[in-house]
Amino acid sequence: MGSKNKLKRFRENETFANVVQPTREEVTDIGFGLKGKWGKEFFKNDNPIVLELGCGKGEYSVNLAKKYPNKNFIGIDIKGARFWRGAKTAIEENIDNVGFLRTQIELIDFCFAKDEVDEIWITFPDPQIKYKRTKHRLTNKVFLDRYRKILKTKGYIHLKTDSEFMHGYTLGLLHGLSEEIEYAHHDVYNSEGSPEEVTAIQTFYESQYLEQNKKITYVRFQLRSK
Repeated sequence: MGSKNKLKRFRENETFANVVQPTREEVTDIGFGLKGKWGKEFFKNDNPIVLELGCGKGEYSVNLAKKYPNKNFIGIDIKGARFWRGAKTAIEENIDNVGFLRTQIELIDFCFAKDEVDEIWITFPDPQIKYKRTKHRLTNKVFLDRYRKILKTKGYIHLKTDSEFMHGYTLGLLHGLSEEIEYAHHDVYNSEGSPEEVTAIQTFYESQYLEQNKKITYVRFQLRSK
């Protein structure tokens, strides 16, 4: 994508009511205004809040919002030019139970209050295979502890990925930490009883992976109480 296009999308994002773009200082130092108030002030209801981390173009968040109108969805990504597409689609189709937050995922516990979030989706994250990149894996212990701070007790985390490495790494870590794995499969499209929201919704890249006969893995788990 050219820089001209990116700038156009950044400017358009600033006009979208469903996009929130705080500065890092606003999140970490000043105190983020929507923390603890997403339901009341952003969505104007008290429905469950579901996050998608690293939402890319926002396709999964938008389609989950269509499928579950009684839940609120927030796609989170640092790359606003990407989720511009999802935000624009939601506005064009009058989907009012989805929003987008531009921030680093490492700041997630600055953006949401204790017990504010009901579920978290992590869809096709970079597996960060090299050892020195371990700290960036979205299911490492440090990130799990961040999620634990904001998730309600018994709130679900969903990991959907085409990376066997990420799937295996996460399962091993969860077993080691004695966390509760409710469902796991290394080939979710060839598994009886796969959750419908996992197979009914596909991103553009996911459909390409499937055309290449790549296996899509899925884990649903809960974290022990704080």
